[in-house]
Amino acid sequence: MASATLHSESTYAVHAGFAATGVCVHHGATVALAPTDLEVGPGTVVALVGSNGSGKTTLLHLVAGLLEPTAGSIDVIGRVALVAQHQAHHPWMPLSVDEVLRMGRYRGLVHRLGRADRDEIDRAAERLEVAHLRRRAYGALSGGERQRVLVAKAVASGADLLLLDEPITGLDLPSQGRILEVIDEHARSGGTVVFSTHHLGEASRADRVVLMAGCVLADGRPEEVLVPELLAEAFGGRMVLGDGTAVVVDEHHHDHETPFVAADLAAHLDHHGHHHEHPHHDGPTGGRE
Repeated sequence: MASATLHSESTYAVHAGFAATGVCVHHGATVALAPTDLEVGPGTVVALVGSNGSGKTTLLHLVAGLLEPTAGSIDVIGRVALVAQHQAHHPWMPLSVDEVLRMGRYRGLVHRLGRADRDEIDRAAERLEVAHLRRRAYGALSGGERQRVLVAKAVASGADLLLLDEPITGLDLPSQGRILEVIDEHARSGGTVVFSTHHLGEASRADRVVLMAGCVLADGRPEEVLVPELLAEAFGGRMVLGDGTAVVVDEHHHDHETPFVAADLAAHLDHHGHHHEHPHHDGPTGGRE
């Protein structure tokens, strides 16, 4: 497993980031994440790349505090906002876009929004180009509009560390472009962004790519990590190069072949007597973790 890029203690303590040391997550007999060391500091965009079930979402949920590690430790500095893959909307609880945005500023049941809160909401709505939608019903929006609203809510919260789980998957091109621009802007202003993706083009925009296969398989600059040899190892398939674009073909054989797991994960499974969940999907964008 490749080691993470380290940042100085003084810089890391002042700005957003997290440090995971030997962190792992088990769900019964299933290992969702094998022991992982990873440190992420300020002003950085990090892409988590891997197939379904590779541990990307598990790692994001650990950083967000939604999961407790089975072993190891994780220290998070700064305010965190997570935009998850699945945001349930209940028709019986209709919300306007403005109400969704305001939720990003609530700090408790008795918190009343002040002028500073409203200013942050206004700025976030403008940045994500949803200001004209604020009187609309959130449930009536398109998928791209909903995702821009959720990212705007996270930005309005004033979070130092933005966690985005496959933020542009299935969105229209304008929504993809606006969200990617906001990711870059957040890092340039000193914030930290960690997002998961199956898309190599999206990952190549990041400052750093963490390739996952049940644990951290490789960690470095995009040009160092997004190479055919490492991608084939992570996805257990072959690389198809067409029109200058690298595409992962994630092959799953269910006859007599053993599903792929990274060497570090395999050793962990052998030691603890667990198995790693290896869900079926039709390709690198077929289904979600």
